[in-house]
Amino acid sequence: MNNSSELKKSIGFFPALALVMGTVIGSGVFFKVSNITEVTGSAGLTLLVWLIGGIITICAGLTAAELAAAIPETGGLTTYLEYTYGKFWGFLSGWAQAFIYFPANVAAQAIVFATQVINLFHLAPTLLIPIAFVAALSIYLINILGSKAGGILQSVTLVIKLIPLILIIVFGLMQSGDVQFSLFPAAGANSGLFTAIGAGLLATMFAYDGWIHVGNIAGEMKNPKKDLPAAITIGLGLVMAIYLLINAAFLLTFPISGLAGNLNAATDTAVKLFGEAGGKLITIGILISVYGALNGYTMTGMRVPYAMAEKSMLPWSKQFMSLTKAGAPWFSGLIQLMIAMIMVSLGAFDSITNMLVFVIWLFYCMAFVAVFILRRREPRMERPYKVPLYPVIPGISLVAGVYVMINTLVTQPVLAIIGIAVTLIGIPVYYYKKN
Repeated sequence: MNNSSELKKSIGFFPALALVMGTVIGSGVFFKVSNITEVTGSAGLTLLVWLIGGIITICAGLTAAELAAAIPETGGLTTYLEYTYGKFWGFLSGWAQAFIYFPANVAAQAIVFATQVINLFHLAPTLLIPIAFVAALSIYLINILGSKAGGILQSVTLVIKLIPLILIIVFGLMQSGDVQFSLFPAAGANSGLFTAIGAGLLATMFAYDGWIHVGNIAGEMKNPKKDLPAAITIGLGLVMAIYLLINAAFLLTFPISGLAGNLNAATDTAVKLFGEAGGKLITIGILISVYGALNGYTMTGMRVPYAMAEKSMLPWSKQFMSLTKAGAPWFSGLIQLMIAMIMVSLGAFDSITNMLVFVIWLFYCMAFVAVFILRRREPRMERPYKVPLYPVIPGISLVAGVYVMINTLVTQPVLAIIGIAVTLIGIPVYYYKKN
């Protein structure tokens, strides 16, 4: 190990694109369909929620890309908020990401990976935690070999994970399911229209999440000012198209009653389309998809505590800045792995994901506002990329984000309060370091 703080610039456009798509396309596309169909209760409203979620995410990506190109430093969201609002908010967003958001994502992906391994090989449910731990540990060990190793894995898993997606889309759309599409039904399954859309959006926000985190490796990109906005915008456009098509395939293959609340909906669809043997091959492809998402969150997540430690924002900053010979922040990654394993032992997939979406969108909304603030405060700031249709697109991002958060507070107050509480734990840490 060494304590050099100089990260290597080794990441080009395709690994960055693969990181956007590979981190976004993970467990959500396969396992949130059960939650979304449960709250919407109709095929039309299900697809509408995925469409709205995609549009919001593209607007958010286009908005955040302006910050990423203007402030192309390792740390991503944390760096943007510190630059705009000062050290306190930079620290709090970094704390929430480093010790809540990224470990929770690693935990959620590991839970899904382990669940699918158990279902595929008919193993005992008691093996869930050990399998989840082995999956997360293996990804950590790959990533301490350096960002190049993580980037190669991300690129390879992106190509492989597209295979089950494409096969399910092509064969699923050929099914003659009797599906009634009504884009504007009067209500959701168990609630009013707007409540159903809000609950559905909370689920889609997890499935679409991951787009901003490529900014965390801006300091290791060869040409961040050009490649970063392109990777975010092109990647998200392709992701939305894939999500709409695969959900149409699900809905044509199974009645909505067969999807609602069914965490094995993707596997069941694969078996129905391709038989037992073919279904197992598709399930293996889905496992690789989840493994790639696990890699994306590990690769980008471990760099957040590193960036905070560089600015002496954490206790034991010297340890958090420790790098392997290949330039990977091994100690930061190890701490996040340990927190993730605690979460695996305590939480369920939907609870973990809904909480982390609520927490991270608090800070996403601050980033959208930061674009307005910096345009006014620093009009001469170098901006290699500017969000198009300003201020409309940043405005859409902000309004949508506030709607998702308010809906969560109203419909799932306990979950939202827990998310806020664990974020606020960072405040005494900040003042401890400050003094």
